[in-house]
Amino acid sequence: MTNTNYSEISNSDDCEKYVNQFIQNFQIRSAEIGKGTVIKRALPSRHKRMIGAWCFLDHAGPVTFPQGDGLDVGPHPHIGLQTFTWMIEGTMLHSDSLGTTNQLIQPKQVNLMTAGYGISHTEVAPDNETKMHAAQLWIALPDDKINMAPQFDHYPELPVVEQDEVEFTVLVGEFLKTTSPVKVHSELVGVDFYAKESATTIIPLNPKFEYGFMALEGEAVVNGHELNSDNMVVLEPGIHKIEVQLHKGARLLLIGGEPFESPILLWWNFVGRTQEELKIAREQWVAEDARFGRIPSYDGPRLEAPVFPDKMRPSK
Repeated sequence: MTNTNYSEISNSDDCEKYVNQFIQNFQIRSAEIGKGTVIKRALPSRHKRMIGAWCFLDHAGPVTFPQGDGLDVGPHPHIGLQTFTWMIEGTMLHSDSLGTTNQLIQPKQVNLMTAGYGISHTEVAPDNETKMHAAQLWIALPDDKINMAPQFDHYPELPVVEQDEVEFTVLVGEFLKTTSPVKVHSELVGVDFYAKESATTIIPLNPKFEYGFMALEGEAVVNGHELNSDNMVVLEPGIHKIEVQLHKGARLLLIGGEPFESPILLWWNFVGRTQEELKIAREQWVAEDARFGRIPSYDGPRLEAPVFPDKMRPSK
């Protein structure tokens, strides 16, 4: 079956059955953080640990709150990854140990923070903010970049392309002959779909990539699989194109990439390869080691590291 090119199958029912052999559909977890902010966590999951180098995916909101009651995440550390924030509604202020202070991210913008060897940062809603809707993802750095120097980049504009009444914002990589400026270190793609009208569209895929669809607003159907706020549809490598049906106003997130090169360990805010390196990073955070710097502009406590586990399960 792996040698079959499903695009050459003449019968549409046979084509759909073939493609569906490469598709998983699973429920995602929900949790509440802060004051009423609901988080839908799609990755990591017991069903799927990673999609390419994408190793973490949270969908936050949409939520409305009184002024002054927004998210306030104090200084916390990261290693071995890039944090990727896609803002849909509301605003957020980012500060970090590199000296970035109160960088405002607004709707349709991306913040990309490369932790590398080590960084700390804060995420705080402005005092006058009353809304938040965002997707936050982590990208595992490849073996040769895992200890690179930390960096922060703000992307105020992303390219947009339209097809079949669907607006595609290219967040990462290349899609529909359009390339994002966001700099990552693995072969990846990330795309925001927004349906201006109810639409059916066929999108090309890289057969070397695995993919995941998540609904950020509304509902859709991916090759016959219902997609809503409570589930994720995952495509294994081998698919060249897929049909997506979207209701008017639906917003989807598509992520994809080549299967990651190495098993990783993901614990708290760290990505590594061995338990020992994660344990050392925790100890250095607790000791306020210079590895993670300081954020003097933040008036409040640092986040405390949880107890280190005896054994971890690698993700791949």
